[in-house]
Amino acid sequence: MHPEILSLFLFMLGTSCSPGPNNIVASYSSFNFGIIKTFPHMLGVIIGFTTMVCVVNFGLINIFKIYPIIQEILKITGSVFLIYLAYKIAFALKSDEKRKENPVKFIDTFLFQFFNPKGVIVGIILVSTYVESGDNFLNYSFWVISISFLCALISITFWTLVGKFLRKFATNEKFIKLFNYVMSLLLISCIATFYY
Repeated sequence: MHPEILSLFLFMLGTSCSPGPNNIVASYSSFNFGIIKTFPHMLGVIIGFTTMVCVVNFGLINIFKIYPIIQEILKITGSVFLIYLAYKIAFALKSDEKRKENPVKFIDTFLFQFFNPKGVIVGIILVSTYVESGDNFLNYSFWVISISFLCALISITFWTLVGKFLRKFATNEKFIKLFNYVMSLLLISCIATFYY
């Protein structure tokens, strides 16, 4: 077992459950399309984030140390994508016909984990802090990856349920439009946290 397992779990739970692109989109999706149609997004986050942590753990962190410019490129690329996603959320078509199909797909969400500035920064801090090279490398890696998976599951499920719960208050089209605008603004505000 990892000697700092409680610290590791609390760090991951705090960072994964805080508002961020994945969580905001999960709430938006379950609010507008329901939990079943949000499931691909949930899987994309859980599997994608865990895969990203594995990639960072087993080598990418060394590349980031040698070429820190790559982190900056990922930050800018992720920010541009979030602006595009915020636009899509804010100006989503409101008719029932258009609302049947969720624009958030598994593959898009999975790939986004490698460009999500918040997720990549968390992955780097996680591996730098809780994994050491040497005899304990595989043991520590196992715990870091397992807890990353568990916290991603807890976080994305919680935020999906928040969106579904808020749907109960959506009594008219104006409320739905307002909710989408708020989710869009929250996504944009996430970008500011990447740079300050």
